[in-house]
Amino acid sequence: MKFGTKAIHAGVKPDPATGAIMTPIYQTSTYVQETPGVHKGFGYARGKNPTREALQGSIAALENGKHCICFSSGVAATDAVLKLLSPGDEVIAGENLYGGSYRLFTGIFEKFGIKFHFVNLDEASNCEKFINANTKMIWAETPTNPTMQIADIVALSSISKKHKLILVADNTFASPYLQNPLDLGADIVMHSVTKYISGHSDVVMGALVTNNDELHEKLYFILNTSGANPGPMDSFLVLRGIKTLHLRMERHCFNGRKVAEFLKTHPKIEKVFWPGFQDHPNHEIAKQQMRDYGGMISIVLKDQTIENTFKVAGSFKLFALAESLGGVESLVNHPATMTHGSVPKETREKVGVVDNLLRLSVGVEEIEDIIEDLKQALA
Repeated sequence: MKFGTKAIHAGVKPDPATGAIMTPIYQTSTYVQETPGVHKGFGYARGKNPTREALQGSIAALENGKHCICFSSGVAATDAVLKLLSPGDEVIAGENLYGGSYRLFTGIFEKFGIKFHFVNLDEASNCEKFINANTKMIWAETPTNPTMQIADIVALSSISKKHKLILVADNTFASPYLQNPLDLGADIVMHSVTKYISGHSDVVMGALVTNNDELHEKLYFILNTSGANPGPMDSFLVLRGIKTLHLRMERHCFNGRKVAEFLKTHPKIEKVFWPGFQDHPNHEIAKQQMRDYGGMISIVLKDQTIENTFKVAGSFKLFALAESLGGVESLVNHPATMTHGSVPKETREKVGVVDNLLRLSVGVEEIEDIIEDLKQALA
């Protein structure tokens, strides 16, 4: 089944009670049991909900996966993965990753005895020198937030299998439309469903997808025990959003390319981060493992002053200055004070998250209007 057809139909069946073509919102906290401990697969809504089950089936299909578990946020999904570990375990993570992931790793799990090595994953072999008997996991974000660095998932998979490690791929920026890490050898795929999968800036949710039965059982135990589950209304909204994922991503990619090409030669732009450029680091790998390059672009302004950066960020009329990404509307973000505000200045600047960097989430508006807004904001 082709991706667009799966987006509309996978995991979704007409309601057997009424024939409703859209999955009903099962707004219930509990379910009647036939006898104590005997029920029709649903006992208490923290563990399972029919609306959420349909959504999980849909996302699993989009990622060519066997199992999917949805969580109340992307960070909650990340948190569940790290709960697979024990004190003394070590994780190799890309040095250029989402600020919320960095904060969770260093601010929460380091206190529980988990050690993190933040490594440049532009070259997969950089992992090797950090692997020891305590290493249990590689965490790879690709493309990264916000400098769009590309990690070679196939090469990382080879390393993880050689050393019996769990390879986790954060696929948020690409979405299942552009990249399927399970097909490339990842063990777990993480999504902030809030972003492209939902696509309408009205839901906060996360998801984990795997083909590994044992990992799925452990992660479901963590969800049911810790309780970071999403509600049925949010699940319904994401199911609705998924039906246009392929259409939205086509426009995000088209607009993203036009914006990247426009900014590449703009006199006030020092650098443009976009994986579609031939001179972008690991462009050839991106070309192999992605179907297109998406609508996420970061720019470094030639004027390095924070005052000018704030002025530009506040001058847009179409782009909204806001957190998040992947919605139908265009957004501009200042990572140094927003998404990566919790990352120490020296650490973030080492990986290119400088004060004069802005991140653009290019929406699906008409491209002429998007370019016009960029022109006036940079004037």
